Amino acid sequence: MSFSKLKFGSTIGIIGGGQLGKMMAQSAQKMGFKVIVLDPDQECPCQYVAHEFINAAYDNQEALNQLGESSDVITYEFENISASQLQTLVSKYNVPQGYQAIQLLQDRLTEKQTLQAAQTQIAPFVQLSEPSDLNQAIENIGYPFIVKTRFGGYDGKGQVLVKDATYIDEAKSLVDKQECVAEQFLDLQKEVSLTVTIGNDNQITYFPLQENEHQHQILFKTIVPARTDIEKEQEAQNEVKKIIDHIHFVGTFTVEFFIDTHNHLYVNEIAPRPHNSGHYSIEACDYSQFDTHILAITGQKLPQSIELLKPAVMMNLLGRDLDLLEDQFADHPDWHVHIYGKNTRKSDRKMGHLTVLTDDVTRSEEILLNRFEGRYN
Repeated sequence: MSFSKLKFGSTIGIIGGGQLGKMMAQSAQKMGFKVIVLDPDQECPCQYVAHEFINAAYDNQEALNQLGESSDVITYEFENISASQLQTLVSKYNVPQGYQAIQLLQDRLTEKQTLQAAQTQIAPFVQLSEPSDLNQAIENIGYPFIVKTRFGGYDGKGQVLVKDATYIDEAKSLVDKQECVAEQFLDLQKEVSLTVTIGNDNQITYFPLQENEHQHQILFKTIVPARTDIEKEQEAQNEVKKIIDHIHFVGTFTVEFFIDTHNHLYVNEIAPRPHNSGHYSIEACDYSQFDTHILAITGQKLPQSIELLKPAVMMNLLGRDLDLLEDQFADHPDWHVHIYGKNTRKSDRKMGHLTVLTDDVTRSEEILLNRFEGRYN
């Protein structure tokens, strides 16, 4: 796989103007590229750091063509765009990422089938086309298991944890609305993720293994390097190599993993774009995940390896956290605070993140957790 290298001053079109698009645009501008963003939200964060803003729905073909005609390369910040419309764009414009990853990964069933075909280690699963299929899940997987919608859903939305028979009616209600997947609930020791960038001529760059903690299905914090045995990072890289043999990737993407109490590593899911758990890289690494993404899609040479300049703790800032901590930010110059610029503050909405670089991850984690005390009170 090889594609042309763009010159400085070329224009990058971004589908999606949220915080990921904003941070992509900031990296692109740093490197001398222009940015056009398309988003239906008139006040999306990315428009304020872009050279041009197209305010239109993601499925507006006329607007997508306008983006294509005005851009030297097109990328996207999220995976909920139409795969068929992306395929049309790929046939007409320069979209190095292609449409295959979106087509496979926006459907949880095809994602799991693809991971299975790649012979990666995944939790057992069952397709749920109708409520009666839950009987097969009970028989083949057993309690507990998680029911997830095939399409859409993020940060815990569109999911039901079926602990025992008393939760079946709730699961049936979800399956009745749309097709789902049931997967075995693992007894977890830890959640980790690996951020990867693939560039021109199949260059591959790995970021350090990231340790993640979720609260209420929303990423709460990421610690780097992950506190696991050293073999786990290589094991995760090996699983990623299997995946990229089956799915076309260009740019930055992240694979999320589970480590169970038996220390077995399982692939959970794939995000085919920069990921929340990689935000620490802006301060903690010599290249951020957004830098390498822009280098990749514009055909530049990627760094052979990423240097972690210092261990880091990254905490998400939800609306409730800004309510708790806003008056404290100025007192902590050691906190690298990013506020995304979303106009409406909601309790569970991601409004920003902060990163602390530290020689003592455990101590820094304790201090931050004390600051976040009362988040769910």
